Amino acid sequence: MNKSSFNVLGCYILWGLLPVFWKLLAGVNSAYVLAQRVVFSCVFCVCVLAVKKNTGVIKQILGNKHERRRYLLCGVTISINWGVYILTVAMGRILEASLAYYMNPLFSVLIGAVFFKEKLSTVQWVSVGLAFAGVMFSIVRYGAVPYLAIVIALSFALYGALKKGIKADSETSICMETMSVLPIAIAFIAYAQFSGFTTFASLSVSEMLLLAASGIVTSVPLIMFAQGIKRTSMVTSGILMYINPTLQLLVGVLIYHEAFTQTNAITFAFVWAAVILFVYDSLKKHKKTTAG
Repeated sequence: MNKSSFNVLGCYILWGLLPVFWKLLAGVNSAYVLAQRVVFSCVFCVCVLAVKKNTGVIKQILGNKHERRRYLLCGVTISINWGVYILTVAMGRILEASLAYYMNPLFSVLIGAVFFKEKLSTVQWVSVGLAFAGVMFSIVRYGAVPYLAIVIALSFALYGALKKGIKADSETSICMETMSVLPIAIAFIAYAQFSGFTTFASLSVSEMLLLAASGIVTSVPLIMFAQGIKRTSMVTSGILMYINPTLQLLVGVLIYHEAFTQTNAITFAFVWAAVILFVYDSLKKHKKTTAG
């Protein structure tokens, strides 16, 4: 593995350990945590761009109506992903969050097929079918849809699709995405403060520091990913991707002692089988491409 691959690996490890960070903020309203995450992520990225003396790109993007709309859509989509993920961890459902990121590549494949008319191989269709069977088993067994996992996976897949047309680097992209929803975040923080349901006075010093750090925690892995993915093969990145949900699963079971039930085991078995087939198909295609 080269330096770029290690950046990608580091990014996935940090994402896999993120539940520990958000769990520390479980006592704070999840919507309020999301709003502060948006604010501090934007502030952090503006500081990075200022250090790089690259703030002029913000003016260029703001002057382009089409670009502003695209970043707004990205900002709304990733905010939904962040918010539901924070809520899922706070509710003590880290296993469901990990399931989401096992399913995410399969949702991305489906979006590619539906919106970008990409052709799916037989193996990819089987992978999607297995993942669907696993989710359906959970629905039948529990009588409830794992809606949090589905929203997290689908929102991140849609976010990835929307990002296809964006050429800006990671810190610029995050800056513009968070800036586009910044007025909503600030308005919500002001409402929370004046309505009294979450005030600055009600937060402990550690919670304030954690909220301030949320911008760094959000942005650094994305910057690492952006730097690493440029020189890392998609096959390597695709395989390393599953370190993230695997670590989340281990964190949920080993650190927070979430019950890994028989139903969980069967659902995850279907999804893991889908993932193995998906990776196998990717490796096979990669070998054909390099051989040709």
